[in-house]
Parts: sequence; C-alpha cells; structure tokens
Amino acid sequence: MTRVLAYSSALAAFAAATAMLIASIWMPHWVTYSVTTPAGETIEQHIGLHKSCSTLNDPHCRPFPSEEMCINGERYFCSMWRSVGFMASFATILSLAGFVSFAVIMGGGKYKRETGWPFVGAMLTLISAVEFVIISIVAYLYDHDEQFTIPGWNLDKSWYLSTVGASISLLAAAGLALSAYVLPPEDGYDFLEDPLDA
Repeated sequence: MTRVLAYSSALAAFAAATAMLIASIWMPHWVTYSVTTPAGETIEQHIGLHKSCSTLNDPHCRPFPSEEMCINGERYFCSMWRSVGFMASFATILSLAGFVSFAVIMGGGKYKRETGWPFVGAMLTLISAVEFVIISIVAYLYDHDEQFTIPGWNLDKSWYLSTVGASISLLAAAGLALSAYVLPPEDGYDFLEDPLDA
C-alpha cells in the first residue's frame, strides 16, 4: 500500500525532473557546434529551443529558427523545431498539474493515498512520454538534417538533462506503482474505547 514516504520520495524525484526540464528549456544548449581554428580560436554555436547563441554573432543570441531560415527551404525543420518548443512548454504545464495532483492526494488522507497512486503514476508517465517525444525529435533532426552534417555538431547539455528528467519521472511512476503492491498498509484505524464496557 502506498505510504506518505513513497509519495514524498516520488515527489522529490519529480521536482528534480521538473527542474531539469525547465533548465533544458531555458538553456540554449540542445545542439552545439564547436571547432577550433588553426589560429587557436574556438568558434561555438549553441542552439536552444527558442534561440541560438554564437561567438560570431552580434548580438550574441538571436531567435531560432529565424524567419529567413524558415522561408528559404527549411520549412520542415522549422515546423519540427517549433513543435519541440511547444511540446516542451506543454510538458512544463503538465508538470504543474503533476504537482497539484501530488498535493491533492498527499493532503487528502489515507484513502486518497491508497487509491490515488494510479492517477499520479499516469501523470508522471504522460509527462515522461512527452519528454521522450521531444528528445526523440531533436535526435532525429540532429541525425537527418543537412545543417548538422558538418563535423563539430553534438547533442548538448539540455538534451541530456531532458533525457535524465524524463527517465526520473518514469522511474518515480514505477516506484509508486511498486510501492502500492509491495509495501504493507499504513497503520490501521484506532478504535475508540466503548464507554459502555467501562
């Protein structure tokens, strides 16, 4: 039977996973290009979900993908990349709903904790599934889009953070389901003394 400790552990893991998701959206480090010139100068470009930052640009960061890029033959890439950005925002909203479901079930007493784990587990699994779709699309574009065929491009921190966060959410859901079947029930009800027997 699921206990407060199991929910608390899952909540802590989910909070860490959500922090990783938000960090991956905020940092422009999904795909990175880095090369050192013969003169010893390092040229870098970091692509995020909504902006691209380069050591050659002024200003340093610009919106990504750019309108020119989307008009000039890169419509498929732009549509896919923008879909990833939308799905990441959607995953963040789902994460907020996940926190609400934790709060309602953990604060609702023993009965809600015993019966609410499938709902929380389903929320965590859904969030994890959306994140796995996000990282899969980015990996697909990295492997198949022409702009990343030049040597020097690599998947970067944000991609790995999102992967770890999605895995943690899925493990937290599995841990809740396992605890529901493996752990013994919480302490039973305390019976009041019968005043007539006194």
